Amino acid sequence: MDALGRRIIVAAFDGWNDAGEAASAAAAMLRADVEYEVVHSVDPELYFDYQYTRPQVGLDAEGRRTLTWPEATLLRPVNPSDDAEIWLLVGVEPARAWQAFAAEFIDVALREDVTGFVALGSMMSDVPHTRPISVFAGSDNEGVRQSLGLERSLYEGPVGILSAIGHVSETVGIPTASLWASVPHYVAGHTPSPKATLALLEKLESITGIVVPRGDLENESRLWEASIDAAAADDDEMSEYIRQLEQTRDTWDSPEASGDAIAQEFERYLRRGGDGPTKPGRDDPPRR
Repeated sequence: MDALGRRIIVAAFDGWNDAGEAASAAAAMLRADVEYEVVHSVDPELYFDYQYTRPQVGLDAEGRRTLTWPEATLLRPVNPSDDAEIWLLVGVEPARAWQAFAAEFIDVALREDVTGFVALGSMMSDVPHTRPISVFAGSDNEGVRQSLGLERSLYEGPVGILSAIGHVSETVGIPTASLWASVPHYVAGHTPSPKATLALLEKLESITGIVVPRGDLENESRLWEASIDAAAADDDEMSEYIRQLEQTRDTWDSPEASGDAIAQEFERYLRRGGDGPTKPGRDDPPRR
């Protein structure tokens, strides 16, 4: 558990990295459990495109209209702990100047003697909602991988802001890890996914050794799953597609599954056309 040290930034951003709002909800759960204070917040004029991420108007407690701008903020616990503690980096994924954005926060992390960085993300995947949510836990740091039993990502392709910050973090000597929850793509764009949020928090606790809150996520996860079951019961095409996903997942999870068996199951899936209900456009963050 010492691979990430005693002062660990956990980062989650709204946007591309946050299918089913799983990562941002996990950060919100962490924030609600501990009193935090602001360490650093960026100037939104430098990093956000207001036509893409618009400011929000609202009313304060006195009924006056207020304008809230998109933000990204680093938070630390008000009451420091002698044990390992979680700091939070939360906000909206920036629209521009990513290198400057990442460098700004990592400069602050160095100044504050941060010892580790964990990225929380969630992605739309071809997985069934009826099975445990899988979380890919990886690191580009060999010491972290060996200490925590994490995987090395072999993904090549477009990335989100989490990868940009993680890259800078590793470059300056702050070890990193990343946790990505796989959210069923047929629901990820429509409702929050408490089951994925719960999976992220459980994995975060396992790699940091820090007890994290779950709130009522277990009950919310059961209700979420039941609501999808009810919707699928009225849609034969969706039910069949979910059944195909279950078969594929069970094959992968089977202890006797060999590479050949997995390949054969995948080939059968492709021969069926791999189709089901109309799928939303997929914009998958990095996985392997």
